[in-house]
Amino acid sequence: MERKYENIKKGMTTLIFALIGQALCWITIIVSFAVTTQYNALIIHAILAPVFFSIISLIYFKKFNYTTPIITAIFFISVVVLLDFFVVALLIEQSLDMFRSPIGTWIPFTSIFLATLLTGIYMN
Repeated sequence: MERKYENIKKGMTTLIFALIGQALCWITIIVSFAVTTQYNALIIHAILAPVFFSIISLIYFKKFNYTTPIITAIFFISVVVLLDFFVVALLIEQSLDMFRSPIGTWIPFTSIFLATLLTGIYMN
């Protein structure tokens, strides 16, 4: 029974790291939209998203390292995509138009995945 709770703890820890990364991305978008144009905000987000996830991954792999680099990258990007889909697209924007923008979604998604994966490989 104790192992079951250990796995839940590990899963929750990994989820918290993914949520911190997503929160940093959302904060970046919100602040950037308030101070610059939409295009510039998307560029800033595309640059900072992999930076955030590299730092988060570095901390995660150094302190916890519960999952392999590929599993962590898949998990982190899955959390990001699901939250962007359900919260941003469906609830906030009430449109899937954001997924038509490479700079708005697909480039950050790809760079988040690669940043997490490469950081994990480097740390292992």
